[in-house]
Amino acid sequence: MGVEQKLGRLGIVTTTLEKVVNWSRTRAMWPMLFGLACCAIEMMAAQASDYDMSRFGMELMRATPRQSDLMIVAGRVTRKMAPVLRRLYDQMPEPKWVVAMGDCASCGGIFNNYAIVQGVDEIVPVDVFVSGCPPRPEALIHGILTLRDKVMAEKIQDWS
Repeated sequence: MGVEQKLGRLGIVTTTLEKVVNWSRTRAMWPMLFGLACCAIEMMAAQASDYDMSRFGMELMRATPRQSDLMIVAGRVTRKMAPVLRRLYDQMPEPKWVVAMGDCASCGGIFNNYAIVQGVDEIVPVDVFVSGCPPRPEALIHGILTLRDKVMAEKIQDWS
């Protein structure tokens, strides 16, 4: 039984502009490299052949902020690196999202001192936190799928 028999001879597919734009945004996210510590190894493993983030539309990690719309902060951020992180975030085109990967990026981890930022959300707005020390590649993929669900639920009023 084909689609024509179930739907009749409509000949067109209807949807909203909001759903099409959100679908295209989620299927073509380009993450930016920003590995700072041991979490970066797990981020690389998530991109490698065993886990293959390419199946989610993330074919390659960008090294430039002007070609990426997703920043994955993997590892601890020092006070000296914080202005660089903010500058790179500001150079990314809209819309842009941030994933904080690991305990160090989320809350400073075991480094409770003056030199480490106690959570990257002090510098840039974070959309998804991925916990673990270091988190496994499966956890990063789960965080990215959570971000995809969040982007799919955006409304036109939320677009700026």
